[in-house]
Amino acid sequence: MLAAKPLAALKLRGDNLAFDGTTLAGVIYELNQTILEGRVDKISQPEADEVLVNIRSGGKNYKLLLTANSSAPRLGLTAQSKVAPLKAPMFCMVLRKHISGGRVVSIRQPDFERIVEIGIDALDEMGDRSIKTLVVEIMGKHSNIILLDATGRVLDAIKHVPLSVSSVRPVMPGSQYSRPPGKANPLEAAAGTWQHFSEAITAPSEKSQPSGIQQAIYQRYSGISPILAAEICARANMPPGQHVNMPEAFFQLHKAFAEVMDSVKAGDFSFNIYQDEAGRAVDIAALPLGVYSGLTAVAYESASAMLEDFYIKRDLGYRIAQKTADLRKLITIHLERCQKKSFMFERTLEEIKNRDSLRIKGELLTAYLHMVEKGAASFTAENYYDGTQLEIPLDSTLTPAENSQKYFKKYNKQKRTHDALQTQIATNNDDKMYLTSLLVAMETITDEADIAEIRAELAEQGFAKAKHRSGKNKKQEQKSKPLKFTSSDGYDIYVGKNNTQNDHLTLKFANTTDIWLHTKDIAGSHVIIKLDGKGEPPEATIMEAANLAAYHSRAKDSSNVPVDYVARRNVKKPSGAKPGFVIYEGHRTVYVTPVEPG
Repeated sequence: MLAAKPLAALKLRGDNLAFDGTTLAGVIYELNQTILEGRVDKISQPEADEVLVNIRSGGKNYKLLLTANSSAPRLGLTAQSKVAPLKAPMFCMVLRKHISGGRVVSIRQPDFERIVEIGIDALDEMGDRSIKTLVVEIMGKHSNIILLDATGRVLDAIKHVPLSVSSVRPVMPGSQYSRPPGKANPLEAAAGTWQHFSEAITAPSEKSQPSGIQQAIYQRYSGISPILAAEICARANMPPGQHVNMPEAFFQLHKAFAEVMDSVKAGDFSFNIYQDEAGRAVDIAALPLGVYSGLTAVAYESASAMLEDFYIKRDLGYRIAQKTADLRKLITIHLERCQKKSFMFERTLEEIKNRDSLRIKGELLTAYLHMVEKGAASFTAENYYDGTQLEIPLDSTLTPAENSQKYFKKYNKQKRTHDALQTQIATNNDDKMYLTSLLVAMETITDEADIAEIRAELAEQGFAKAKHRSGKNKKQEQKSKPLKFTSSDGYDIYVGKNNTQNDHLTLKFANTTDIWLHTKDIAGSHVIIKLDGKGEPPEATIMEAANLAAYHSRAKDSSNVPVDYVARRNVKKPSGAKPGFVIYEGHRTVYVTPVEPG
């Protein structure tokens, strides 16, 4: 891959990749070619901020995904099938009531804003046909999905915005819909003269004055991202931070601006995900971007395919983070308790480390009992263990024999404390290792079945309350599956995603001759190389499996991570051990610096 060139003066947004007006225009172009005149067949709401609409058009079935998620709002066609809740949310029921069986008659993007208005011809409450409008507003944390009646009145919205939140633009059932305040339409500006364009981008701003022409363009016109504005500057051969004051410069800038907008009008799109040399997505775009010439462009046939490929992982990460936040908090709380216990145990051990001196004093008092004066405050005796003189403090209110017994009692108490602490320390260390392994497992979650298994495991080990579900509310339990890879030599490699899965993978799935791998003394996944009669795996396969073990461990970001490997027959689970805990012998160790598996 090519190394990314520095993009001077461009305002890269990190994770906030551009679902701008051009990308949305590409989606609408695609939808007009596929679902226009289609029939709304089925509607579901798999997430609180997400709607999936099945549409039958031209003899084909399409799934239209609408997402008002604040971190990744969008719409587009999807190949994903999502499990809907058994009881449909209210917004979903409203959609079913008003647009099920309706026909998609229009799909438009008003004023090039990040807003889509989908007109659906359907029956109203009286049985008469009327046009309902499904509005999707793609505006970060203010994103929304709104259903309007034929008069523009809000029937319902996936996110209600009461007057107490916005007195300017409430979005509540029964309120009149109004579009968010927007900027100038760039399509109209492109069709106008360069003089009008120059007046627009040099006009005084209500906000701070733009730092250059790039900022002026995206501040003045709707649907244009900072990167697209930088692309327009690059096509006009002007630095993004420059201030324009020459007619020739305005003419060139307007020409480049119009070329971009003309491509949108003509449907001349080029859908790409731009990646850096590590394969990470830097941006998505519906037009070719020369400013990203130093990056690798991965091309897609449609806007939906591009968005699906990018957002599927991003969505999964966001949803999992949402649904596991309480688990992470619970595990962290228990880990902190374990750390406090460790500190308390260490402090107590420090306090009783000289307990043998108590026994010795008791023994010396017993041995020299006839020499101890009654009522004395201390007694000095020769310590027959090391030959030194030892001064023994005494309680003058007690007899010499009672002083001797006092020392023995104190010693025995501290000895019992020490013995009990050894068990408690071992249990606490096991808990710490187990809870740490759960944090590693949280990083490998890929679906809700993984989450359910970790919840059940926590409850089984007494770290959480078990949830009891019955009857109609009880969901069918699905078992999660381990990650599967194929080595360069053709061997199948399996990676456990949680402790329950680790136990199953190692103790039930693997054959005795298969190769088992795990990071040495570091919490992580169990890894199995399936031999399937192929014989001992080559070194390359061992190293690839070791990389998987290190990558799916607590040492993911470390270097030279030790990974043990051994035949499965040499791996045993002690009776009563926690999930995921095993012992093994006869192993070999390799060292790897983990990299993300390709």
